Amino acid sequence: MTVELLLAAASEEQGHLLLDGAIMLGAALVFVTLFRRLGLGATLGYIVGGAMIGPYVFGLVGNAENIMAISEFGIALLLFIVGLELHPSRLWRLRRDIFGLGLIQVITCGLAIAALIHFFLGFSIEASIALGLPLGLSSTAQVLPMLRSTGEFHQPHGERAFSVLLLQDISIVPLITIIAAMSRAPGAEDGPPGWTLALYTVGAIVGLILAGRFILNPLFRLIGRMGERELFVVAGLFAVVASASLMSALGLSTALGAFVAGVMLAESPYRHELESDVEPFRSILLGFFFLSVGMLLDLSAIFDRPLLIVGVAAAIIVVKGAIITALGRMFGMEPFNALRLGLLLSQAGEFGFVLHAQAMQAQLIADSAVSLFGAVITLTMASTPFLMMLIDRLEARYGEDSKDKDGPEKAPKGQVIVVGYGRFGQTVAQMLMAKKIGVTMVDKKTDQIEMSEEFGHKVYYGDGTRLDLLRTAGAENARAILFCSDGEDVDHDRLEAVMEAFPQAAVMVRSFDRRHSISLDGLDLAFCVRELFESAILMGKAALTELGFSRSEAERVEDEYRKRDAERLERQSKTGDLHAGKELSFAADRSMEEEDQDDDKKS
Repeated sequence: MTVELLLAAASEEQGHLLLDGAIMLGAALVFVTLFRRLGLGATLGYIVGGAMIGPYVFGLVGNAENIMAISEFGIALLLFIVGLELHPSRLWRLRRDIFGLGLIQVITCGLAIAALIHFFLGFSIEASIALGLPLGLSSTAQVLPMLRSTGEFHQPHGERAFSVLLLQDISIVPLITIIAAMSRAPGAEDGPPGWTLALYTVGAIVGLILAGRFILNPLFRLIGRMGERELFVVAGLFAVVASASLMSALGLSTALGAFVAGVMLAESPYRHELESDVEPFRSILLGFFFLSVGMLLDLSAIFDRPLLIVGVAAAIIVVKGAIITALGRMFGMEPFNALRLGLLLSQAGEFGFVLHAQAMQAQLIADSAVSLFGAVITLTMASTPFLMMLIDRLEARYGEDSKDKDGPEKAPKGQVIVVGYGRFGQTVAQMLMAKKIGVTMVDKKTDQIEMSEEFGHKVYYGDGTRLDLLRTAGAENARAILFCSDGEDVDHDRLEAVMEAFPQAAVMVRSFDRRHSISLDGLDLAFCVRELFESAILMGKAALTELGFSRSEAERVEDEYRKRDAERLERQSKTGDLHAGKELSFAADRSMEEEDQDDDKKS
C-alpha cells in the first residue's frame, strides 16, 4: 500500500510539473508575442506574464523560488555565449573600460544609492550598504540580449556596456564578502574570509583556462573528427555546467565560471557550432528566469505603497543614469552615446534578487524590505525598453550628425536596401537602378550623404546594421539587403540577427579581408566577396597579358588561382588556422610551370 501511495504521489507530482510547464510556456508565448509587437521587448513580456500566472494575480503556478533557482542557469549560459564571442585579444583591448569605467561605476553607483537609502528611507548603515551596493549593478540578462538583437553589441557604447557588465559580474564575489562580513546571523563568522574567496577566484580562473587549453579544445577536436552533432551539445553543456559547478562549490559566481568557459573556447574553430547548439537552452532558461521574477513580484506591496516604490525606482534610474553618463563622457564618449550608455545600464539587475536574499539570511534586512526592493528592481528593469525608445527619438531629433538629414522612415519602400553608399555601394545601387529596381540607400556618414545629394542621389541617414532601422527602412518586405560598407562593422552576429529577422530577404556582404570572410563562415549568405578580390584579379590578369602572355593563358592562371583560393579559404574556415593550405598558394618556388613539369614527370 505504501508503494502504491508513493507511485500515486509521484504521478500526481509529475502531472503538476507538466501542467505548470504548459502554463508558463503558454504565458510566455502570449505575453512575449504581444510585447514584441508593441516594441517593448521580450524581457518585459516574460515579467508581466509571470506576474499574471503567479500567486498575486491568478495563482496558476507556484514554486517560483525553485523555478528561479533552476532558471538562473540561463544567465550562466548567456555569459558562456558572450565569452565565446570574445577573443583574449579583445578582452585585453577592453581592459581600460573593464577595470576603469566598470570599477568606478560599481563603486560610485553602489555608494550613491546606499546613501540615498540611508538618508531618505531611514535604514541603518549596514542595511543601506546591503541594499544599495547590489542596486548599483545592472541587468546582464536584459542588456546583452537587447544589444545582440539590435546589432549594437560591437558598437562603441555596446562594448563599453559589456565591459561594465563584466566587471559587475566579477564584483559579485566582493559584494558577497561584504554582506558576509556585516552579517548578524549566528555562525556567519564560520564562513571563509574575503581574502580566501579572492584566492579561490584567481585559482579557479587559472584552472579553468588550463582545462580549456589541455582538455576541452582537444576534446572538441576529437568530436569534430567524429562528426557527431549530439556530442557537441553534450560537450558544450558539460563545459558550462562543470565551470559553473566549480565556481559554486567555491562560493563564487556561477555566471563568471560560465563566462571563463566561453572565453576558453573563443578561439576554437567550433565556437559557432557550440553557440548555435547552446543558444536554445539559453533562451528557454532565461525566459523561465524572468517568468519567475514576475511570479515573485509582490503586487500587494506595490499597491500598498505605490508612490514609494515608483519614487525609489525613479531615483535609482536617475542616479545611475546620471553617474554612468558622466563617466562615459570622462572616458571620451560622444554626448548621445554616453547618455545611451547611462540609460541602458540605469536599471537594477537580477543579481539584486540574489544578494538581497543573502542580506536577509545575514539578518541585515527584513522580509518586507526584500519584497519592497524586489518590486523596485522589477520596475527599473521594465523601464529600460521605454528609455531606449526615448534616446532613439532624442538622438534622431537633436543629434548633431543627423540634423537636417532624413532618416529611412521617410524613404519609399523599395525592393532592395543598400547599406553603405561609398565607392562600392554606388556601383551596386546604380546597376540595380539601371533596371528600375527600387533601392533604399542608407549611410551613417553625413559627408557621404551630402556628396551623394550633389549628384542627385537620395541617401538616408542611419546605422544600417541595426535591426530597428532596417525595419523602418522596409526590410520586412525587401527582397534583398546588401551590406556594402567598408571595414568589419558587419560581423557574424549582426548578420545572423538580420537573417533571422528578415528571412525573406537575400543578404549579400562585402567582406573586408580573408579573416572577415572566415568569421562569416556558416551563414547562409546569398553572396559574399572580399572587397579587393575581384579588382586584384583583374589587375593580375591585365599584367600577364601586358607582359606577353596570351589571353587564354592569363585566363588559365585566373581559373587556377580562384580554385586554389577557394580551397584555401575552405581549409582555413574548417581549422581556424590561417596557415592551412599555404602549400596551395603560388610563390617564387611554386609556379604553375614547375607544377606542370612535375605532373608530366609523374605521368
